[in-house]
This record gives sequence, C-alpha cells and structure tokens, in this order.
Amino acid sequence: MKKKLRILVIDDDTRLRNLLGKFLEENGFETSLAKDGVEAKNFLKTQKFDLLIVDVMLPSQSGIEFTNNLRLSADNTPIIMLTARGEQDDRIKGLEAGADDYMPKPFEPKELLLRINNILKRTQNNIFNKPEEKSYNENIISFGGFSFNAQQLRLKKGEEFIHITEGEAKILKILAENQGNAIARNKLSEMLGGVDERSIDVSITRLRKKIESNPKQPHYLQTIRNFGYILRE
Repeated sequence: MKKKLRILVIDDDTRLRNLLGKFLEENGFETSLAKDGVEAKNFLKTQKFDLLIVDVMLPSQSGIEFTNNLRLSADNTPIIMLTARGEQDDRIKGLEAGADDYMPKPFEPKELLLRINNILKRTQNNIFNKPEEKSYNENIISFGGFSFNAQQLRLKKGEEFIHITEGEAKILKILAENQGNAIARNKLSEMLGGVDERSIDVSITRLRKKIESNPKQPHYLQTIRNFGYILRE
C-alpha cells in the first residue's frame, strides 16, 4: 500500500481547521490539526510532515513569524499560507518569510488541493527513481554547477536537490529558457499570469540566495537596473 502523505493544518478557526482536515483526509492525505504555533511545534518535534498549511492570523505568534522561525531552523517543509483576501502585504511578507504559496480566504477547496498536489509533485524526493532520473536529464538547462529541469521545475547542484518554491521555480524556468537574455520585470509579470512585480522581486531575492550563497562565486542571476533580470551561463 502506498504511504499517505502527511499534512499539518495550523489555523485558530476551529470550524475551518476541522473542515480542511476532513477534506484532506477524504482526498487521501493523513492530517494533523493545530490551533496555533505552540501546538504545531509540538507536532513537528515528533512527526515529519510533507506539507504545512499555515494561517497568517494566529494567536501569540503570527503565521509569518512561525514560517520565518521554521526556515531559520533549516526546516524546508513546503508551506501554503492562508491570507485574508486582498491583503497584499501579508502575501509579500509570507513569501519573504519562506512560504511556497499562498491562498486568499475564502478559497475553493479544489483549488487548494490542486496547489498542494503541484507542490508535492515537485518536492517529493521519492519520485526520483531510475525512470524519473532518465526523464530529468531530457530537459536540463545548466549554469555554473547547477542544473535545472524546466519540465519538472527541479533545481540541482551536482547530485543535491535544492529546495525552491513554486514561484521561484516558475521564474527560474522563464529566465533559464531565455538564458543570456534580459527579461523585463513587467514581461515576467505578464508571463507569470499577472503576478505583481514586488512578489517577483521577493522571489528573485530568495532564489539568488540559494544559488549564490558564496560571494566569491560568479553572479548567475543578475539584476538589470531599471529593467529586469537575466540568468547568465
């Protein structure tokens, strides 16, 4: 029997938390529910999860603070953040803290499920058996010591997979497929379906940290002042 993937839902709204848990269970996931960051940390001390759903408005510690602290502890478990509809600052802060994606409330459960599945397809290491490795090599774009699969949206350095969010992966795909050519910020926004330019800037900053952690290395992902971005070979 295939092992169920595990999701932790962190939301102080008891009704929504229980509904989400039931919905996810009905769609094949094993779920745990936490009303705040304290309960969530207790779960994380003893259990491994494949994805977290975190509400921004949590008591004591906000979802953004929780996410930021988790990332500072080197925990890269994918996170979908739930935000109030129209609260752009919350979305930006969530991305800056390390969230992989965000959903504005209220939302369609089926859309949430789609986003969950998209993230898990990209982040589950166990999909990389020998047949998948073969397909990985068919869509490679290389720069420096990195290789990026434009189909699977996976980044590797040597044999090590680098955790990048879905937003970062989509931006890298565009830049990688246009390697050596600068792409304007407004064009990136258009190609990403209308993602605001500030969110793009945040994702670029986070992506740059992941591929240019050594200041002595060449800068592959460069900013073209007052224009946009370019990925160098």
